[in-house]
Amino acid sequence: MFIQTQKTPNPNSLKFLPGKGVSNDGPYEFLNENQTEIPLLKNILSINGVTGIFLSEDFLSINKSQDEKWENIKHIVISHLNEFYDEGNEFIINKKLELKNNNDYGEIENKIVKILETKIRPAVARDGGDITFKEFKDGKVTVMLKGSCSGCPSSTLTLKQGVQNLLCHYIPEVKEVLAV
Repeated sequence: MFIQTQKTPNPNSLKFLPGKGVSNDGPYEFLNENQTEIPLLKNILSINGVTGIFLSEDFLSINKSQDEKWENIKHIVISHLNEFYDEGNEFIINKKLELKNNNDYGEIENKIVKILETKIRPAVARDGGDITFKEFKDGKVTVMLKGSCSGCPSSTLTLKQGVQNLLCHYIPEVKEVLAV
């Protein structure tokens, strides 16, 4: 099995593309071994220098500490992934998909979520990250950045020039976008 890697805008994050399913239950982020019972993820999180894993439908992003080199991490991650898929596993996170219910949101929140899901999230995923809606209050949209976007030097620029401009264009009530 050939696992591809891609650099991301964040020099401390690398995107791994196994060519197979990663999560069929939406995106997940794990920042330490205690957050998961999945042996593969525990093994990757125990690699010296690994600070987090973000899993999406068909890729995972690994974040590392700034002082660790990718050459010390990359081949170990690929080895763990190859072993996992060679054992016949189809997904790292294999749960039945559930439709998210946004009935608790108002009209503006639903518009924000729709734009995030259809226009912004796919672009962010190409760089190995994710963006999720948290709150809309007093003209301010709060989002959470995950994966490669978390801690990325260019994420503030992306947030202000990309996400904020797009949301303000489509939804006049939006005045600012903030990340938590």
